[in-house]
Amino acid sequence: MSSNTNMVMYWGQNSYGEVGSQLDLASYCQDSTNDIIVIAFLSVFFDSSSGLPEVNFAGSCDGSYFDGTNLLQCPQIAEDIVTCQANGKKVFLSLGGASGSYGFDSDSQAETFAATLWELFGGGSSSTRPFGDAVVDGFDLDIEGGSSAGYAAFVTAMRSYYADYADKDMYISCAPQCPIPDSFLNDAMVNSYFDFYFVQFFNNYCGIDQWSGTESTNFNFGNWDSFAKTASYNTDVKVYLGVPASSTAAGTGYVTIDTLKEAAAQLMSAYSSFGGIMMWCVY
Repeated sequence: MSSNTNMVMYWGQNSYGEVGSQLDLASYCQDSTNDIIVIAFLSVFFDSSSGLPEVNFAGSCDGSYFDGTNLLQCPQIAEDIVTCQANGKKVFLSLGGASGSYGFDSDSQAETFAATLWELFGGGSSSTRPFGDAVVDGFDLDIEGGSSAGYAAFVTAMRSYYADYADKDMYISCAPQCPIPDSFLNDAMVNSYFDFYFVQFFNNYCGIDQWSGTESTNFNFGNWDSFAKTASYNTDVKVYLGVPASSTAAGTGYVTIDTLKEAAAQLMSAYSSFGGIMMWCVY
């Protein structure tokens, strides 16, 4: 995953919007260009009745819940994760999103939540695993609300489980918006170890639509390169160019494939932190 030509795709929110337009997860794993598929979202951290999280994948689960919880069972996604991994893809689970109920009151709560997620989606053995025996390859933080409290502690705690898990390498990413400093994840990026930044260069003044052959005064990948190398806890973190996958996937920031190719080539040449392209959100 140290390449600078990786392709990341978020899946699970049906950005096109029409019922039935989102293909199943395995459909995207037949494409040799995709390296990481990020399933979005785990949007509620603590359900008020059971204390367990909730997931929302735009109707892609079968509609059944584990008894006494609001946690969906997702057998088709479980099967598809195994298929994707057999095809050499990494599959992450993203936490947060533009709407939801998430956040921490303390570091200790964040550490406990890391233990819960490890049991539910990592190498644990909970009886309430939405993806069954499938083990994701990592977790992603797409935090767009609440406070910054606890996320560094969450990342550090999760990495402690990774360190004791011998079956495969596992990763942690985040998807900050392009303004620096990020309102919710800056503390975590400075104080805990991320492998990848999937920066959202859309829906903001600093988006990819501001690029014009060279970096404009607004498009700020160069600032992210500098942040990665001088302020991040992991100074070797890879920074991804996050773009809308279609004209309907975001309010602003969509560019043509020709513009995207040209921009990516320029950034790859100019910045050693460049890791590849992230697309939000396939359908």
